[in-house]
Amino acid sequence: MLERFLPPLNDHNLPYPDTIHPIVVHFVIAMVLFAVLCDFIGYFSHNIKLFEVSWWNLFFATISIFIAIIFGQIEAGLAEPYDVVENTLNLHTILGWSLSGIISAITGWRYIIRSKNPKELPIAFLFVGILLSGLVCTQVYLGDLLVWIYGLHTVPVIDAVKEGVL
Repeated sequence: MLERFLPPLNDHNLPYPDTIHPIVVHFVIAMVLFAVLCDFIGYFSHNIKLFEVSWWNLFFATISIFIAIIFGQIEAGLAEPYDVVENTLNLHTILGWSLSGIISAITGWRYIIRSKNPKELPIAFLFVGILLSGLVCTQVYLGDLLVWIYGLHTVPVIDAVKEGVL
């Protein structure tokens, strides 16, 4: 009944021309990793201007990750994952939602640090940045599996699912 109010799905099984989640999530990936890099360079070079760059990258990454998750949920729901894909897609989804909370918490911590003394950064924050980078890289790996190995939202895989091959 609700289908008549929704736009038709295209060859990629999407109501819009191509996937949006990867576009938005690449901004999040770049902003988080660049923030961590700026923190390290700023810490060891004593260039406090890089702390400000890092802060704003984290701030916008925190907003952007929720946009990425919204489109990720929509696109995952339209992907019609076959059996082999489900575990990877579920892990990618859980880690994505977890990263939204983790990045939000780290951004909140960074805001407190910045409010108290914007010219210093505790070494513990740098270690958290390393852990965050590892989680982000793991999430990238899972996303790469979904697209490049399992072919979600690619025309041949969509056709194979519709024909019952997968």
